[in-house]
Amino acid sequence: MTMALVFPGQGSQSVGMGRSLFDAYPDSRKVFEEVDEALGEKLSSLILEGPEDRLTLTQNAQPALMAVSMAAVRALEAEGFGIDQANFVAGHSLGEYSALTAAGALTLADTAKLLRIRGLAMQQAVPPGRGAMAAILGLEAGEVARLCQDAAEDGVCEPANDNGGGQIVISGDKAAVDRAVALAPERGAKRAIPLTVSAPFHCRLMQPAADRMVEALAEARIDAPVVPVVSNITATPTSEPDEIRGRLVRQVTGQVRWRESVEWLAGAGVTSLVEIGSGKVLTGLARRIDRSLEAKAIGTAEDVRAFVEGG
Repeated sequence: MTMALVFPGQGSQSVGMGRSLFDAYPDSRKVFEEVDEALGEKLSSLILEGPEDRLTLTQNAQPALMAVSMAAVRALEAEGFGIDQANFVAGHSLGEYSALTAAGALTLADTAKLLRIRGLAMQQAVPPGRGAMAAILGLEAGEVARLCQDAAEDGVCEPANDNGGGQIVISGDKAAVDRAVALAPERGAKRAIPLTVSAPFHCRLMQPAADRMVEALAEARIDAPVVPVVSNITATPTSEPDEIRGRLVRQVTGQVRWRESVEWLAGAGVTSLVEIGSGKVLTGLARRIDRSLEAKAIGTAEDVRAFVEGG
């Protein structure tokens, strides 16, 4: 069986995520402790106890989701499943940092700090109320690109996440995104849904955040991962540290090419996709992108045990 491990992005967070891992595995508990130490605060309390409105803040959600994913990785390792038993890893947006950490390219402490910087920078890149995002359902990628171009006028409107299954998220100036939402039904979209987000992620408006990540990533040590990491920005794998660094910078303003990433994995012979961390978003998307893929999620101690036992 050819396997890829995939790691969720923002939106998969929930209060109490990782609790069973924290309780059942000392190595998982140590992940939470290391992240707390790296950030100089008790993020673990926020993860396990809330409140939800603080956990949802971008600067908290990003390192929190990574911590839970890594807690699941450490639990798998404690049960005898090593990351090198996978053929590839990938992650959705911030999940790419989780993938890199799981594969040994980044240390846990460095990733926690990078994601705190990334979350704050993305939040601060655009004044509140200026940006927006929306999900366009039922149009192909080229059709959404043309829709964005027509709606942009003198603003920014760009495809942000190609999630597969006919779901593409767009991002940009609020007025331009609103125009795209209004135009979408005329272009044949099944639905166009404005999203409740704190900033317009993965578009040119995030350039100040990308500039900040150039600085932050320049100071971070990146080693070659033990398995290739499929990048959001190219939908192709790399194990070269400088290439990884550059792709992480471009990822801030660029489109998350998740559909293409999963298609690339399937084309490379992957038959099993295993989502590591909170929620089952990527598991659901995998089934919509390629029904031949076996997809499952590992986010609890029970999931870990079932996986290593072959369930």
